[in-house]
Amino acid sequence: MTPSDPIAAATPKGEATRRRIMEAAMTEFAQHGIAGARVDRIAAAASSNKAQLYAYFGSKDRLFDTVFRASLERIVEVVPISAEDLADWAVRLYDEYLAHPELIRLATWSRLERRPTGHLTEDRLDEAKLAAIASAQESGGIRALPGAEPFDVMAMVISMSMAWSPVSNVYAATAAEPARVHRQRRELLRESVRRVFSTDD
Repeated sequence: MTPSDPIAAATPKGEATRRRIMEAAMTEFAQHGIAGARVDRIAAAASSNKAQLYAYFGSKDRLFDTVFRASLERIVEVVPISAEDLADWAVRLYDEYLAHPELIRLATWSRLERRPTGHLTEDRLDEAKLAAIASAQESGGIRALPGAEPFDVMAMVISMSMAWSPVSNVYAATAAEPARVHRQRRELLRESVRRVFSTDD
């Protein structure tokens, strides 16, 4: 059985095992990074074994790549962009990072251990977001600002949404904090993004 074995991937049992491995790997990589993660711990947490893990994914590095890409795809699906309301998108991203801090930790490890500069991934998953932002800029839904290329607009809104995330260099929020604290942050984030990019003023 190889990582691309269609028979293994097609069986319900095989798919369930693969899914458990990915879930365990996400937890392990988020906590320990690529170099610090241990295949035996991942296999044990997934009620699997190292042989199965290597059969499905080939190597620890390829397993990380698969898990990281899945996490990026999840954000795109769960928190779709609303280019006409970037403030709302920023708030929804804040909530997603709060509910799933492991997503941010994976991106941090990828930056630290894989790509110190440039894009985090080879194939961009943000094409739809960039197209939506460009369209909103052309239609006047996003304020015209000097040097505001679609990618830079996207990067700024995402960065603002991550102000209290696990990658913040001043404070890492948790879901255990009082609800009023999160409401205040959402209001500040929403108003800040609105003032920068909205044309409703």
